Amino acid sequence: MSKRCHEVDYKIVGHDMQMVEIELDPKETVIAEAGMMNYMEHGINFETKMGDGSEPDKGFMGKMFSAGKRMLTGESLFMTHFSNEGNEKKKVAFAAPYPGKIIPFDMQNYGGSIICQKDAFLCASLGTKISIHFNKKIGSGFFGGEGFIMQKIEGDDMAFAHAGGHIVKKELNNETLLIDTGCLVAMTTGIDMDIQKAGGLKSMVFGGEGLFLTKLEGTGTVWLQSLPFSRLANNIIAHAPNLGGSRQGEGSVLGGLGDLLDGD
Repeated sequence: MSKRCHEVDYKIVGHDMQMVEIELDPKETVIAEAGMMNYMEHGINFETKMGDGSEPDKGFMGKMFSAGKRMLTGESLFMTHFSNEGNEKKKVAFAAPYPGKIIPFDMQNYGGSIICQKDAFLCASLGTKISIHFNKKIGSGFFGGEGFIMQKIEGDDMAFAHAGGHIVKKELNNETLLIDTGCLVAMTTGIDMDIQKAGGLKSMVFGGEGLFLTKLEGTGTVWLQSLPFSRLANNIIAHAPNLGGSRQGEGSVLGGLGDLLDGD
């Protein structure tokens, strides 16, 4: 059975600030979220298009509807298509906007479908379909950290996602895994997601883990991140002395003297 997606070769470069370098044969194409390209070799042309190009025969209204659904995940209507128009192999590289790891998905190994958090998708071979996935459980949508709407990646070649911190891959065999909200990056379609209270009342109020935990249950693969971007952003805001118009934190006496000298 022939593949519907272009077959691409790749190499992940770096450790904590990674990028993925994709080698394209002549006439091969890779799609990516806007603004993720790091560099490309001469001979590669790029074009911004509506949608992911997985259904080229779909009319304008069909493409508009598919792209409109992507807006529900906070993404753009458009994606960028990078094509090798030359006669030799050429390379193009993509990097995410914050520290973390890139996860390569060989979609054939996961039944051709992956569910991931809404901002995780980085790039994929042409023919990969990027759509939306709705959480069925109301509680997980409100309190699970991933929200009601997630991304669904479908294809039969390579797709790449990005997440914060270190990545842990776990295999569940009719098992249950409890994780902190927001730490889920991706999961296969055999996993059910719900929420669970984080212990008793005292633990919920003073434990520092929040009121709820995300419960993953079933058989399949899950990918977890050690540092969700929301947690990173909250820590930066909490420790940045000049945000919000006040200076706090270490050296508070000297900070106050500095404010006085500055006229504050």
